[in-house]
Amino acid sequence: MSAVPIVAQDRLVPPRHVAIVMDGNGRWAKKRFLPRFFGHKAGVDALVKIVQACIDRGIEHLTVFAFSSENWKRPSDEVSGLMGLVLAAVSRYLAKMGAMGVRIRIVGDRDAVSDKLRAAWNEAESSTAHNSKLTLNVAFNYGGRWDIVQATRKAIAAGVPAEELTEAKLSEFMAMAHAPDPDLFIRTGGEVRISNFLLWQVAYTEFFFSDCLWPEFDEHELDAAIAAFHERDRRFGGVKETTA
Repeated sequence: MSAVPIVAQDRLVPPRHVAIVMDGNGRWAKKRFLPRFFGHKAGVDALVKIVQACIDRGIEHLTVFAFSSENWKRPSDEVSGLMGLVLAAVSRYLAKMGAMGVRIRIVGDRDAVSDKLRAAWNEAESSTAHNSKLTLNVAFNYGGRWDIVQATRKAIAAGVPAEELTEAKLSEFMAMAHAPDPDLFIRTGGEVRISNFLLWQVAYTEFFFSDCLWPEFDEHELDAAIAAFHERDRRFGGVKETTA
């Protein structure tokens, strides 16, 4: 779907869709002489707080990069710990998220994860499907290039003729077809790259890079990102008319 332009006259309109690369968990733990797993655990707690902060600010969609298709290259004990943490997080926070009015959607290739994890995701999605305050898209085993490839394959399988495969048509097959394109893309941890996240969807997204490590990212940091967003002049490739 195409991004919805923010009305320029109203500087208080929040971004409709915020995407976040939650970077810095491992470094947060290392600074405290803790195993990386504890950084990921603290990162989950930070996410729950940011979900509430997004609801309070009227943000409709929050998409977070939880596990990329490249993260399988990490040490096996860290990957295993992350899988276990996801299961624990679903068990611990699912009821709370439901009570907050959050709809959970998992975005990514599910084939490589365990049956137990897929079952937990299915439960999270089905039990929150009726909620509408905020849609939390959790990108897990996700990559932007994977998304484009899988969308193309689905379009071919659906019999879409080559001459009809427009940008709009291909967007219908993307993993994020249910949401508008992100208005604001935040990356924490001091890195200034996309890292294969939402490559198709961020064509006209505003970027904000923070030195804050993800477990320390709070509502004040979110407000700083939103304030920077409000200062941007979004033209979506066009030119705004000027008055004489």
